[in-house]
Amino acid sequence: MNTGGEQLRLADFRGKVVILDFWAFCCINCLHVIDELRPLEEEFSAELVTVGVHSPKFEHEADPEALAAAVERYSVDHPVLDDPELTTWSDYAVKAWPTLVVVDPEGYVVHVAAGEGHVEALRKVVTEVVAEHEAKGTLHRGEGPYVPPEAAETTLRFPGKVIRLGGGTLLVSDSANHSLVEFAADGETVLRRIGSGERDRADGDPEVAGFREPAGLALLPEPVAARAGYDVVVADTANHLLRGVRLADGHVTTVAGTGAQWRDEDDSGPALATALTSPWDVCWWEPAGGVVVAMAGNHTLGLFDPAAGEVRRFAGTTVEGLRDGAVDEAHFAQPSGLADGGDRLWLADSETSALRWVAPAETGFEVRTAVGTGLFDFGHADGPAAEALLQHPIGVAILPDTTVAVCDTYNGAIRRYDPERGEVSTLATEIAEPSGAAVVDGELVVVASTAHRLERPVPPGMTAQLVHGASQQVKRPATEIGSGELELAVVFTPPPGQKLDERYGPSTRLEVSASPEELLVTGGGTGSELTRRLVLAEGIEHGVLHVVAQAASCDDDSEVEHPACRLSRQDWGVPVHVTPDGPGRLPLVMGGLDQDS
Repeated sequence: MNTGGEQLRLADFRGKVVILDFWAFCCINCLHVIDELRPLEEEFSAELVTVGVHSPKFEHEADPEALAAAVERYSVDHPVLDDPELTTWSDYAVKAWPTLVVVDPEGYVVHVAAGEGHVEALRKVVTEVVAEHEAKGTLHRGEGPYVPPEAAETTLRFPGKVIRLGGGTLLVSDSANHSLVEFAADGETVLRRIGSGERDRADGDPEVAGFREPAGLALLPEPVAARAGYDVVVADTANHLLRGVRLADGHVTTVAGTGAQWRDEDDSGPALATALTSPWDVCWWEPAGGVVVAMAGNHTLGLFDPAAGEVRRFAGTTVEGLRDGAVDEAHFAQPSGLADGGDRLWLADSETSALRWVAPAETGFEVRTAVGTGLFDFGHADGPAAEALLQHPIGVAILPDTTVAVCDTYNGAIRRYDPERGEVSTLATEIAEPSGAAVVDGELVVVASTAHRLERPVPPGMTAQLVHGASQQVKRPATEIGSGELELAVVFTPPPGQKLDERYGPSTRLEVSASPEELLVTGGGTGSELTRRLVLAEGIEHGVLHVVAQAASCDDDSEVEHPACRLSRQDWGVPVHVTPDGPGRLPLVMGGLDQDS
């Protein structure tokens, strides 16, 4: 894709530095990397070609039309190879989304990096490769093969979420047009647009305000809005900000976030001095006393107090997974949709294909799961909640009968969960990636994102239909490992001109857990060494190792008083198959090359 129809092979890029970006459009970390690469692609426009290798996790992502929509939605400005059977993924021994592979002008792999935060390392690697091959005469400068697709004209372009405003009008986040649109109650008559339409970050009046891929919207209670000075909170996802909109005149103000993406710093404090990461949805929830933020970028829920101007972590640990319990111990996986159910806050946990909720407990709050079992199980199946399956849902809404409507995004369906009966049914199908919904005068209004419009797909009084669906699992092959003792080695080599920063203590961190938890006898928990001895339980053949690693590296120049330092981080969810004859070492490359495998 993005080549004007021309079919290309790796040999066609001889003489160029090539970055292969292995990604999946469901993956928030992959979307971060697409943004991180933009300045690098511009800086080395004559020497570098980026090729996105789309290796899907979910069944829906293997649909070429869905991939084409995602390429447009996220403004992917380089060629994309469709890898639906994970053939190229396997050829390059990739184990995580995202993974970046640097190939030199003669076709040799010279660097591998998994996760986010590698752009400075890549800049140094590309600079060295360019210099080396320019000296050898094997570097060929010139334009790359990227051909932008023809732009379509629609009122909305990949809209994200919708809310009903007090006067009965509808406010929609027009994500790919980087703006908000207010419609009359019919959902078709445009009343006004808030935002310039440019991919930007700017406060001010409606015609100059700038957003980047806005998504979630939350209408504040009137007393709170009066104190805050604005009425609607917007999750400005790709800007890593929360914005406030004053409905009287459409004025936009930044109310939380620094604009820099959170890495590992404190995520609690004054709202405008605290970094956020890909806020995807927002919801005022009275039991929490503020706006809950689905922080998709680090698998947590935040809490924003508009009156005090403060933000803090509300739930989650940043480990990607599905674990219930107290909010400070729970694991989420890219929470993307929120709905106020009174005594429960419902949420769509997209990467675990789960419907979950948060509720007050005897001490604090707790997290529970209604539907969903883990990172790699999904499908479309109705019935008892324990047997039901969703596929990457990213929106929820509360129906008039207090049941929960789920925007089952990658199944193209609206599902219904009945908390009293503990059952899941299907209300509507054949909806183009439903991403958000709101109840308006008793009727469900749905954002059909890839159809670029609002729809009302559930006729009043319609009885939910049971669908005899099928379970599915991610196509990604399991990694074979040996039983008993296992050496887990996260490979990280600082890029040229940098070193690990040990001035203020350990520069690396490794956190390991497993699903099921019983898979790990010893070796779980957090430590500073990137190599860990694990002992696996006998009798468990299949599971998932959850690994979170990070490393801080700084410029290695003794004459620089304050060297620049950068943090690399990656989360792996590695499906494993334990066999007696499997390897006793599991290498995961975060940066550099593993010389032992």
